[in-house]
Amino acid sequence: MKIYAVKWGAVLLIILPLMVGSAWAAWEWQANAYGQQLAAKEAAYQNERTDVANANSAQILAEQGKRLALEQWLAASDQSHYRALTDEKTKQARLRDRLATADLRLSVQLDASAAPGCDAVQPTTGPGGVVYGAHRARLDPAHAQRIIGITSDGDQGLIALKACQVYIKEVVGSR
Repeated sequence: MKIYAVKWGAVLLIILPLMVGSAWAAWEWQANAYGQQLAAKEAAYQNERTDVANANSAQILAEQGKRLALEQWLAASDQSHYRALTDEKTKQARLRDRLATADLRLSVQLDASAAPGCDAVQPTTGPGGVVYGAHRARLDPAHAQRIIGITSDGDQGLIALKACQVYIKEVVGSR
């Protein structure tokens, strides 16, 4: 019986390392297969994240381009508005100066029906103009200055309103 026991012991000594070796080989093969699957999933995930980041970058660049275009348009619009406002103020200042130096005088046309002894036929105009001279009254220069100031404020308000309307049309139109 000893002979058979030795043979079985030798066989077991040979089979045991073979089993361990095959288990180790199976473990390594399985780890390698899972490692490749995980690497493939990681690469796919990284590609997906890169695509999303590139799409976000493209969208950000497009929005920055729109913002830059809007800022340039606003700068040009502000410059145009400022120029119109400055021109209007200059014009009003010249008008006030002409009124102050009596180079220019404002007058108002009087109601012809309110004039005493006036009939329905208007008198002829004078050689210097087309307005009936007898039915006009000159304004005091101080009152004329106030009227010019009021019209100047109104003109500035209209210029500002026009600039706002253009801005709103551009902002609403760019969406």
